[in-house]
Amino acid sequence: MSVNRQLLCAAAVAAITLTGCDKTPEPPATETMKIDGGAVAGTTDASHNIIENLMAMPNEKTLVSAVTAAGLAEMLSGDGPYTVFAPSDAAFQQVPVVTRNGWMRPAQKDVLAGVLKYHVVPGKLAAADLAAKIEQGGGKAVLTTVDGQELTASMNGDKILLTAASGNKATVTASDLDQSNGVVHIVDAVLLPKM
Repeated sequence: MSVNRQLLCAAAVAAITLTGCDKTPEPPATETMKIDGGAVAGTTDASHNIIENLMAMPNEKTLVSAVTAAGLAEMLSGDGPYTVFAPSDAAFQQVPVVTRNGWMRPAQKDVLAGVLKYHVVPGKLAAADLAAKIEQGGGKAVLTTVDGQELTASMNGDKILLTAASGNKATVTASDLDQSNGVVHIVDAVLLPKM
């Protein structure tokens, strides 16, 4: 337990004791992520920005390394707001090792940045917003990423399916993780833009 959380808990206990109140204090604004089948993947704190929360998520280590290597940490910690479709570590494992390793080389920084920016849409789009856009679009919604490319959203049962310009697909496995500068949705594949 972090020192800040310990102090918060101690202060809450003291306040309850001093006032004689038997109510439990409200927890801080955090969300527990659940991915396919209810496995807890981590928590996000809506008072922190996208990069701060990604760094705290145990299943986003590869994405954080890639964002750092691509020089995009400043963008994701900026004002935004942004909607980020964040590939999990398992999603990155689906990418061939030679490709993944190639992206991380300094000479490929621009290519890596292009792949990562393809997962970021300007504005804050919650899952309900995406579903409404899909319904308004007659079953699909075309989103424009921060680098100006198109990403198509549709429904696959009750899940949001994203189709990249290259044709590969990713399913949103955890949604509506609020950030101080947007929202994060976890996806199960790395989306590939047109290169």
